[in-house]
Amino acid sequence: MHAMIPATLRDIVEHKRAEVQRAKAAITTLELESLVAQADPPRNFFAAATRHPDARHMSIIAEVKRKSPSAGLIRPSYEGPGFSPESIARQYLLGGASAISCLTDEKFFGGHLSFIQRIREAVPLPVLRKDFIIDPWQIWESRAAGADAILLIAECLTESDISDMLILAQRLGMTTLLECHDTENLLRVRPYVGFPHPGYCLLGINNRNLETMKVDLNHTLRNIDLVDDVSVLVSESGIALPSDLTRLRRAGVRAALIGESLMRTDDPGKALEALLART
Repeated sequence: MHAMIPATLRDIVEHKRAEVQRAKAAITTLELESLVAQADPPRNFFAAATRHPDARHMSIIAEVKRKSPSAGLIRPSYEGPGFSPESIARQYLLGGASAISCLTDEKFFGGHLSFIQRIREAVPLPVLRKDFIIDPWQIWESRAAGADAILLIAECLTESDISDMLILAQRLGMTTLLECHDTENLLRVRPYVGFPHPGYCLLGINNRNLETMKVDLNHTLRNIDLVDDVSVLVSESGIALPSDLTRLRRAGVRAALIGESLMRTDDPGKALEALLART
């Protein structure tokens, strides 16, 4: 069994369960399977996060994020229908991103499932659907919507959920970013990293404490000794300065997911480029 779902996630997960039940009533797995069969094949998100042309290189998964429960709307200009995930993705591409993460949760993060395809058509980078995946149906939905990778949050799932979803994602050619925050959950999911086959699963350590919502980059560094294969590790949240990336790289971490600190700026791509230039 999984640990108790943190209170901050409980409301989101409960809402998501109701949302998924409604969505499943509208489109069956069989219908999604036929859409997946017609979809373009997935881009290799795992390779994008783990391929490094030189010893200094950091793979940045740059995130398209409009708002969050803790921060609210990240910039006033992101309000309304003019929000353009594809133009942000283009900026990220120019700024040196290796892959894109896109929030698709509508209620809490202001995302939309259609953003995935819009981004995919705008840039050649692989795209992660960042949402609260609690049902295998959503993995079919993600692939049908053009996602190359999915996020699984350990705090929301049982071990049997995790293993079943890893198998399905791999079967669909998708990468999974298996994310945890606390050390207990890291130990719980560690055996599943690289399951059922190597090359499809990345391990994410979220530096945001899900109880307090405070962010601490040291969280990744404190837990790194518990990670069997640092080459698949992605540090998430709280990365805003060139020195943050330098500290991660010195510890052997070569991939980071960065969203809010870039999305707060006028030009997220230029902010990313500046961040990478000084590390």
